[in-house]
Amino acid sequence: MRTSVMILALTTTLAATAHAQSQAAAQALYDQGKWQEAATVAAALNTSAGLALAAEATTAGASLVADSQKKALFQKAQDYANAAISKDKNNAEAYFELARAQGRLAQFVGILQSLGLAGDMKKNLDQAVALNSKLAGAYVALGLWHANLDAKGFIARRATGADRNQIAPNFEKALALEPNTAIHRIEYANALILLGKKTDAAAQLQRAVTLPAETFWEKRDQETAKKTLAGLK
Repeated sequence: MRTSVMILALTTTLAATAHAQSQAAAQALYDQGKWQEAATVAAALNTSAGLALAAEATTAGASLVADSQKKALFQKAQDYANAAISKDKNNAEAYFELARAQGRLAQFVGILQSLGLAGDMKKNLDQAVALNSKLAGAYVALGLWHANLDAKGFIARRATGADRNQIAPNFEKALALEPNTAIHRIEYANALILLGKKTDAAAQLQRAVTLPAETFWEKRDQETAKKTLAGLK
């Protein structure tokens, strides 16, 4: 009996190690910009963490394809995220990735045409931070949510409860948690531009372009930031 228990424990440990290695392999592919391969490897794990990564990779990959392909990818990312939530309802990253895919879809098809989607996005972001109060990306997304809807005017604000007074506090929370993550500052700059605060936006971008960029996505974000900064001068 003792031998059987030891074998079972060893088998479980090996399986967990294999999953961790596969998750790491998927993350490595994603960091290299190989989003399709990353999504395939991550989704095949059939774990909440793997499916959440598949959602992240698919949403990011949509930025690299033709417009005719974007909507389907945003929907696929939502499917991955929903599957991740069904595997683990306490996975904050899964709710965040669902919200991120919804937000990108709303931006693509038009915020005013997606007010219902915007409401779902807010609920998922609120759930994400309720589960993990240190999830910086979720605060960035909340800041952008308020900024984008506020910029659309009274109808969008009234329909969704968007509040420009919630923009800065959410970004400041994110920066307090991860001050050296360039994308947080880049997105803050985008929100500040919507508010007409170009000087403040430039300050965030100037800091962002000095931060290390190691992954494919970080390098791409920095190039975009440099172009935006140049356009503000």
